[in-house]
Amino acid sequence: MSKLKREQYQALLEPMQVELANAARWLQHTGRRLVVVFEGRDTAGKGGAIQAIHEHINPRQCRVVALPKPSEREAGQWYFQRYVEQLPAAGEIVLFDRSWYNRAGVEKVMGFASDTQVAAFLKAAPLFEKQLVDDGILLFKYWLCCDQEKQEKRFTDRLHDPLKGWKLSPIDLEARSRYRAYTEAREAMLDATHTRHAPWTLVDFNDQKLGRLSLIRDLLDRLPDTRIDAPAITFPPLASPPAREHYGALEPIPAFKV
Repeated sequence: MSKLKREQYQALLEPMQVELANAARWLQHTGRRLVVVFEGRDTAGKGGAIQAIHEHINPRQCRVVALPKPSEREAGQWYFQRYVEQLPAAGEIVLFDRSWYNRAGVEKVMGFASDTQVAAFLKAAPLFEKQLVDDGILLFKYWLCCDQEKQEKRFTDRLHDPLKGWKLSPIDLEARSRYRAYTEAREAMLDATHTRHAPWTLVDFNDQKLGRLSLIRDLLDRLPDTRIDAPAITFPPLASPPAREHYGALEPIPAFKV
């Protein structure tokens, strides 16, 4: 399949984003809660997929959670505790840019967690997620896949793009030599945590535009019927001609010269 051009991609994405806005309205109307977990290879495209979902949803309703390295105090808590604090309230959406599955992925592969800790996590995660689902949370878990050749190209792009340099960390550089180790960790994670109540969905992100469309379409198809008509808003004409902005104490700065 030929690579999608930006115009084609936008034409396909826009109606899905309208559906996402409708879904957000349904969640707000019903008080349901939605959690979407994004995991996958470094450079796979988690950030772009998340942005495509929340771009046109009220940020007060839809939050992106990308937690940093745990503090010393957090490291001494129940492992899931700091993630519980980020869960949605009624009508809210939370998109996890990496999640509690850090323990089964980067922490395992990079040696930040012991084998005992990883084994305990893999046993506990399905039970934790069962509690979330039983409490009414809609939970969707996506793993974004990409080949090592694509990963290398994206790492190189980040290295030479001053706007993307912040995305390239020492952990990313170390991960380059551990591609197969991440594969093994992923397979162990899927084997232990792919459950009927909280299944995993793998999405091919070798083509990121196509991957976003595939993921969003799958998410929308798995949500309940979300059709809630937007409230009618009357928009009467102004009582007088539109006014120009008026300044007293201060003036705007000079316009940027083009």
